[in-house]
Amino acid sequence: MSVILSACGVAPTPAPASANLNMFANVFAAASLTDAFNELGKTFEAANPGAKIAFNYAGSQQLAQQIGQGAPADVFASANAAQMEAAIKTGRVVSGTAQTFARNRLVVITPKTGPNPITQLKDLAKPALKVVLADKAVPVGGYALDFLRKASATPDFGAAYSQTVLANVVSYEQDVKAVLSKVALGEADAGIVYATDVLGDSASKVNRIDIPDALNTVAVYPIAALNDSKNAALAQKFVAFVLAPEGQQILAKYGFTR
Repeated sequence: MSVILSACGVAPTPAPASANLNMFANVFAAASLTDAFNELGKTFEAANPGAKIAFNYAGSQQLAQQIGQGAPADVFASANAAQMEAAIKTGRVVSGTAQTFARNRLVVITPKTGPNPITQLKDLAKPALKVVLADKAVPVGGYALDFLRKASATPDFGAAYSQTVLANVVSYEQDVKAVLSKVALGEADAGIVYATDVLGDSASKVNRIDIPDALNTVAVYPIAALNDSKNAALAQKFVAFVLAPEGQQILAKYGFTR
């Protein structure tokens, strides 16, 4: 197992020495869920004395790959259906058990200050701009490409819009938090992230340009317990909590919709 985990770049999260192993669960969750799930985890633990929830955050495609390589996981929360389907194909998630628990949408972000002011979506096609996107294998990266394709099909943007913007891309990142970080640090002039990524503390680090509904993509987040979980009862209980009103209130606090 240590060889498998080394290959996929993730070490198992050890349970505390004094913990009841039946009350310990590893949750693999999309990077965009970090803040919301951290609070969900604390609230769940408070409501279930003795329970311990550990989180592994990364791009959904990385998590699905890790699950396929045998990494110890009890719950998978993906940022799209495609990566949940990839987990299902590994045999570790039973088809039909995944449930949608949240939705999200895209926004464009720019640094608070920078040499290339961007005030509208058309500005992403300006010459010599530095744009950062998530890799197309990452859900938010695929959604960003969908936006560019939709925009290019409209007369307002023109057929060359997508190609011109993609020519400005200087890096493709492995998760949405990396895109946010590069733009916030001024290493890029613009990026495309989720609306939930620019709430709270992050709202003060970047400017936000909304993408209209006609060009946007609603990201659908499914969650499921793994069928080989060593802590099946706790895994199912955590999934139920995420879907329940209290869990949904916490997700809404961080900008997610149902």
